[in-house]
Amino acid sequence: MSNSKIRRRDFLRSTAGALGSLAIVNSGLQSQADETPPPDGGRPAIGCIGLGDRGIYLAHQATRFGRIVAVCDVDLNRARRARESLAPKAGVYQDYRRLLDRNDVDVIINATPDHWHTLVNVSACRAGKDVYTEKPLTLTIDEGKILRRVVGQTGRIVQVGTQQRSTPQFQTAVELVRNGRLGKLKQVWVAVPFCSTKGGPFPKEAVPDDLDWDLYQGQTPEHDYCHWRTHAVFRWWYEYAGGIVTDWGNHHVDVAHWGMDCESTGPVSVDARGLFPNQGRADCYNTADRFLSRMVYPGGIEMLYFAAMGDRQRYGAVEKNVDTSPEELKWLFGEDVPEEIKTLQRNGVMFIGEQGRVFVNRGGLYGKAADELEENPLPPDAWRAAATDDAPGGLPKDPRSAKVRLGDCTDRHMANFFACVASRRQPVSTVALQHRTVTACHLTNISLRLNRKLRWDPIKEEIVGDDEARGWQARAQREPYTIPG
Repeated sequence: MSNSKIRRRDFLRSTAGALGSLAIVNSGLQSQADETPPPDGGRPAIGCIGLGDRGIYLAHQATRFGRIVAVCDVDLNRARRARESLAPKAGVYQDYRRLLDRNDVDVIINATPDHWHTLVNVSACRAGKDVYTEKPLTLTIDEGKILRRVVGQTGRIVQVGTQQRSTPQFQTAVELVRNGRLGKLKQVWVAVPFCSTKGGPFPKEAVPDDLDWDLYQGQTPEHDYCHWRTHAVFRWWYEYAGGIVTDWGNHHVDVAHWGMDCESTGPVSVDARGLFPNQGRADCYNTADRFLSRMVYPGGIEMLYFAAMGDRQRYGAVEKNVDTSPEELKWLFGEDVPEEIKTLQRNGVMFIGEQGRVFVNRGGLYGKAADELEENPLPPDAWRAAATDDAPGGLPKDPRSAKVRLGDCTDRHMANFFACVASRRQPVSTVALQHRTVTACHLTNISLRLNRKLRWDPIKEEIVGDDEARGWQARAQREPYTIPG
């Protein structure tokens, strides 16, 4: 059943029941491996590509709104396990292209590693599928331009998995800023965790029988296999991702852009530097784990984007949480960065205006402007964040509440996507918005890797006056996995 054949009334009727509860249900799935879907009241047929922990989680959420008919992972063991837990009669694929060939698949859940996001999304749109895709949206700036163009040409609905856009405290934070409760906005701090990437060198290993290693590498340069290049820790290799700068950055920089009213533009200058714990040694993780990026936006607003040195987290196979010497700290932050930034022990977004400041993260919303909302609510005609009317009800309305579980808000994000699949309205987190967000993250990586300041033209979307840096807006791609422009 193609998406164009979904009976809108039937889909809305079946979706309405799912929207009334936050419980993730996985019962009553009707799916099969052949090309003919069973009758299911017009519920869309879902194909899941990339089935690690995040992919499985998203797939379970999606079963509230549709039926899984196909699962795909370059690691066949993961695909088979996913079928067992999600939809025992679903078709199993190792090559995503075979899944996209199915005419009965309406919706794709894309939870592949970062270097596969764009090609899968482009291919899915051109195959007539709507897509829920994980972040960071792209591997390079130019990939974002391609994907944005393809989404516009095909008219597909694509929701980017930046679920903080569906989270009450983040929505209220940007409403406070955009409605002037902090006065004129002067500066924004964006802090991500300090996730150490100390690890390696990793030895060559035999490729597992059920893994298509060539397909996994895709467009990236060919390397010997070692399992430290796959699954959760792929994000610590520039070949496949952008490290913490893009991984958490696509979440928090997005919120900053939202509050700054810079969602459709970008910085005019980026000056970043970073620390690489493995110092360029071969066969080691190669992304920076501590960094500071100074970005200036139109109107003179400054963003300080950095790793919070006190929010030390371990993720994946790292040798230890490395220490940072006083000399390294001085080089990284310079003399004029506030001491509070150098010792910050939490990640999140701080908006600083002439009349006060608010801080927001996944734990809640903090600051005088938030505390005063109960007695001094925003007026009826105030600017409001992107509506989430299509999301299920029942979540706490108090934006300061730390009881709003991120999983609940991811669920709201998924509900918004499927409602937009039916209505053909734009979802809360579009490719156009998230391309701009991740562009700022990519520019930060380019600047810190080259160790120099960049000038950026947010209208032409190109680096100005630096041919070498401009060349980093794209990457060489390995055949036959090139992304068609």
